[in-house]
Amino acid sequence: MVGFLSEISLFRYGASRALRKLCVAIAASVALTVPALAENITIAALGDSLTQGYGLPQEEGFVPQLQAWLSAQGAEATLINAGVSGDTTAGGLSRVAWTLTDDVDAMIVALGGNDLLRGIAPEVSRANLVGILDAAQQKGVPVMLVGVPAPNNYGPEYKAAFDAIYPELATQYEALHFESFLSAITERQDMQGAMRIYMQPDGIHPSAKGVALIVEAMGPSVLELISRAR
Repeated sequence: MVGFLSEISLFRYGASRALRKLCVAIAASVALTVPALAENITIAALGDSLTQGYGLPQEEGFVPQLQAWLSAQGAEATLINAGVSGDTTAGGLSRVAWTLTDDVDAMIVALGGNDLLRGIAPEVSRANLVGILDAAQQKGVPVMLVGVPAPNNYGPEYKAAFDAIYPELATQYEALHFESFLSAITERQDMQGAMRIYMQPDGIHPSAKGVALIVEAMGPSVLELISRAR
């Protein structure tokens, strides 16, 4: 009987020891997994003056306001301002290789406005954006492509060709597509009032209040970009 009870005790001890080992293994697995889920994502915002924050105090520009919005949402992300005033898609293409450092996990591409101001042929702008998207694809970096609608003064054929660039390339490269950087302002009912409140006097660049509207509209898409980067 004593021997039998001893065998039971040994069995219980062995089972308890095995259970403790299992718990330790699970805890170690969770410890390894949680930091990976909470890993900070670095996003490069490759763009022109709209991205750079032209005409605004540094803290009121697009990148700082978007950074604050993401932080308020609890998103673990760091934005890099890779906007250069006056830059075209060609300029973005010339910079993309050194913008996509090993630290960059995702990229926002917001270029094309200066191509329109210069009347650059749509096929040239498309080729430059293809080069940028190719570079991101080679690095395994997900992209959000931000469009810019062409004005009507170049004619309907130019407008149709240019406007098609962004949705078509987004589909081709499986990138996120945000239709227009300024859509949160330009789609308001009172256009005159919106221009007065949300745009700078030059009628091209948003005011600090305009940037806040843009960030509110674009923010959810950036959250999706972060999700893709993870």
